[in-house]
Amino acid sequence: MEKYVIVCGTNRKDSVSFQIAQIYRELLSELGQESELIDLKDVPADFAYTALYENAGKHPEFNTFRETMGNADKFVFIVPEYNGSFPGILKTFIDGLKYPTTFRDKKCALVGLSSGIQGAGLALSHLTDIFHYCGMTVMALKPKLSHIDTHFEDGRIVNKLYRDLLRQQAGKLISF
Repeated sequence: MEKYVIVCGTNRKDSVSFQIAQIYRELLSELGQESELIDLKDVPADFAYTALYENAGKHPEFNTFRETMGNADKFVFIVPEYNGSFPGILKTFIDGLKYPTTFRDKKCALVGLSSGIQGAGLALSHLTDIFHYCGMTVMALKPKLSHIDTHFEDGRIVNKLYRDLLRQQAGKLISF
């Protein structure tokens, strides 16, 4: 059975991104696929200085994330828009993973969300370029959940189109 990992692309506490990641995990479960969820708020606070470059592989706490990511077959990244791109914590997290084996010849799905109109489209484009560089195949269907604050209430996506897009993407990821 393939191993799926969902990554909440921000370390912001109580983020909508994390709640969307939980919804996605439930969708995969409904479709018969178990998954692990990584919330970037749980990475060690100092990992940018203690787990990268010459310290790669030497940080026991961060190594659990490296191992989880390295053992995955498919990924889902829930990506909020920050300053026209994706959060710096996500790029730093990616930089801390084992290169090139973490992503090479693997597959992923991307979901963007923003409070504005673009639904993190530019952020998903930036991230797609990075993953292509790392040798990973990115699904073409990339839901962009714009104006998320008006389409999300009490931990639920209230926009039917958004729910349908996520369900469609999850199904395609399984057969991808």
